[in-house]
Amino acid sequence: MDPTHPASFTHEIAKLSTGRTYHYIDQKPDDYDPAHTLTMLCVHGFPDFWYGWRFQIGPWVRKGYRVIVPDMLGYGGTDKPESAEEYSTKKLCADLSALLDHIKVDRAIVLGHDWGAFVVGRFALWHPERLLALVILSIPYTPPRPNYLSLQEVVKHIPHYGYQLYFADSSSTAEIESKLPRFLGLMFGCVKMDRSFVYEGNLRGIVLDDKEEPGPSPKLSDEELKYYTEQLKNMNGPLSYYRTTKTRFDEEKAANLQGKFPDDLPVLYIWGTHDPTTTPESLKVSRAMIPKLKDVAIDGIGHWIMVEAKEEVTGNVERWLEELEFDVKAGSKL
Repeated sequence: MDPTHPASFTHEIAKLSTGRTYHYIDQKPDDYDPAHTLTMLCVHGFPDFWYGWRFQIGPWVRKGYRVIVPDMLGYGGTDKPESAEEYSTKKLCADLSALLDHIKVDRAIVLGHDWGAFVVGRFALWHPERLLALVILSIPYTPPRPNYLSLQEVVKHIPHYGYQLYFADSSSTAEIESKLPRFLGLMFGCVKMDRSFVYEGNLRGIVLDDKEEPGPSPKLSDEELKYYTEQLKNMNGPLSYYRTTKTRFDEEKAANLQGKFPDDLPVLYIWGTHDPTTTPESLKVSRAMIPKLKDVAIDGIGHWIMVEAKEEVTGNVERWLEELEFDVKAGSKL
């Protein structure tokens, strides 16, 4: 498991009971025992794929965990449906549950970053019986809304979400694909900008600007950027996540999905103090909705926390899980 060599990880393909085919990493410890080994299910965000967890997989496996890391729907080697409705979190959560069924694991430690953080938060609502513990990275938990709020209205309340309006516009797919190395470089800090891309109206012009090509970044080497570009050639799926606002609301409203987490579900939230997505108000909401919440702030770290603070993320998760002292048989189907 060498983070600089993606082929050194164990790659699998599975047709799930939901009808979708997923590519995933399945890394087992040397002393793997299906009756006793706990499983970690890691869910990436945007624009990412399984490789976003490359620095955590090996250490956690060496600690004795089985680590499962799928390419989420639309990414990498996983199915890429065209319709945005296929990317609702209800359907994504059904896929994750089906993936656990496929690997014969009843309950897992579930972790998510960025969009993955949102997805695993909803997984705790749609499939609470499948979780031993939950780890949320970078994006704070937001409960289901009682009333529909369009993305345009969300941006009025949270201006630094303005970039999402560009992603939600279907015309962004072809534009981003045509400038993919530059776009990924922007997301990972490899391109200098004279203005922030997060505010409404800025991102399209920055993406289409031809003045500067991406260069090296502490977050992504040239080789890693090349690998990202190869894996994310088709951006319709990843961008479709931003086109599900109404679909997600309708599904949650129809199910009367409640926002409070189970009282006995341990939850760890890790965030960087330089990431604007975590605010005092968002932490207040999380604490109100998550009875067993522990939050850890990593000073001076931004959004790409698994790369920028790889040792801190890895170590904080390990220590927290050790404190929980799970029943060794809690996670497996016997």
